Amino acid sequence: MTGVSHEGHGHKRNERRTFWAAALTGGFMVAEVAGGLISGSLALIADAGHMLTDAVSLGFAWYAFRLAAHPPDRKRTYGFDRLQILVAFANGIALFFVVGWIFFEAADRLFSPVEVLGGTMLVVALAGLAVNIAAFALLHGGDRENLNIRGALLHVLGDLLGSVAALLAALVIIWTGWTPIDPLLSALVGLILLRGAWRLVSEAGHILLEGTPDHLSVEEIANDLVAAVPQVEDVHHVHIWSLTQERPLITLHARIAEAAGAEQANADIKARLSEKFGISHATVEIEQSGCADDRQAEPPRQEHA
Repeated sequence: MTGVSHEGHGHKRNERRTFWAAALTGGFMVAEVAGGLISGSLALIADAGHMLTDAVSLGFAWYAFRLAAHPPDRKRTYGFDRLQILVAFANGIALFFVVGWIFFEAADRLFSPVEVLGGTMLVVALAGLAVNIAAFALLHGGDRENLNIRGALLHVLGDLLGSVAALLAALVIIWTGWTPIDPLLSALVGLILLRGAWRLVSEAGHILLEGTPDHLSVEEIANDLVAAVPQVEDVHHVHIWSLTQERPLITLHARIAEAAGAEQANADIKARLSEKFGISHATVEIEQSGCADDRQAEPPRQEHA
């Protein structure tokens, strides 16, 4: 009960922090759009566009946490936990579009420079930096191993970097009048976001495709069960995947000795999987006279007259 209670507490904490991060981001986005239009700063407008995407993404992340708390039903026997991964994947894809837009606008501004009001830009960038630091601190206090939190953090980190870029660009423009710094720093932020977006999409996509978690190995688990559980002679047809990053699942076939008790062997295998590998949800098929799946895979024998 303690573990379940702790997990539930962490889930509520993630949900609460994501909600306030979304509220902060969405609230300041309006002010940043106005500041970008008044000052003529691409860095501010790019950051505002990113904040708009982030506010929506953070809203979806919050809703995913909220929906994941719903119990399983007849149509969704695993519940709604996987929605967090789906939202993380969608957030990563959205970041690719944001980066593409930033690159396009930066290239356009380099070839067609516009006047930028450095003073107005500086004030808005400072306010944006404060808001983004607050949102980042909120999410940083959540579970950073959770992909949904990581996706939200990546969006807010992009906003934070965008505010820093806008701040630096404003200072350069005030001191030197060199306006190309604005699109150049915007493009640099885009490159940083691109790397993070790729990692997020890769990890979320791996889970959605039910790939084996990086910290688990089919061969290692099979060999360990044979070595650690006396009744087990062989382990095969092992499949490992994740519902979320925190919830690995496994199915396997275990051949045990003829004299061994199937029920005890099953219990010992599950206990070993939980203690050694942290897998608490396992489906184990016990075999004592060959694998039924292998027999079904054999082609039918031809009768000869």
